[in-house]
Amino acid sequence: MSLEERARRERALQQGAARASACRACAIGAQRRNNVYGEGDPCADLMLVGEGPGETEDRLGRPFVGRAGELLEKMLGAIGLAREDVYIANTVKCRPTSQGERGLKNRAPDPAEMANCRPFLDEQIEIIRPRVLLALGAPAAKSFLGPSYAITKQRGRWERGPLEIPLLVTFHPAYVLRQTGGELTAVKRLVWDDLKAVRSRIDELRAELPSASARQVDLFEGPSVVE
Repeated sequence: MSLEERARRERALQQGAARASACRACAIGAQRRNNVYGEGDPCADLMLVGEGPGETEDRLGRPFVGRAGELLEKMLGAIGLAREDVYIANTVKCRPTSQGERGLKNRAPDPAEMANCRPFLDEQIEIIRPRVLLALGAPAAKSFLGPSYAITKQRGRWERGPLEIPLLVTFHPAYVLRQTGGELTAVKRLVWDDLKAVRSRIDELRAELPSASARQVDLFEGPSVVE
């Protein structure tokens, strides 16, 4: 990738971020602190798409920070990728909230919110043109594959994403963090299978580069991120 092309993509993403920041198509646009457009390598082979910003992401203006972000970085590291090597975005750019007993709480984006934000996501995919798309969680999967998509039954299968880009679905890091005991072990095994599939597909599509050998690691080794 030439420096000129990288600079062109960076400018295009900056312009897209400015348009997204000015958007008030949904009520959550007026409630959020920051527009969380996305971040990462504009020339990335892998683009990850989650559902939407949470409280910490809304405060910092960055996707996938906090405990879920820590686990995501471990997941990427398990297949030889750093956070800086990929591009990370969400189906919606503003934090979806509902009123709870103690104030605003996170919720999944509704279909109208995802539809209003979809042009921004489509533009990101068009600019970056990743080799592989990885959807994290059911809302992100449904945004690509329709409302009937069942993540527990259908994850781990290669699908046809936007622009004919190979698309795989796996569980959201926040979902993994909520599991305990045997369920945690089972979910970690499924996520590892998905990650290996992503690594293999990237290597296949990037045939001119040496194939990276993925090493199975404990996604929770080192300082614990589970309280």
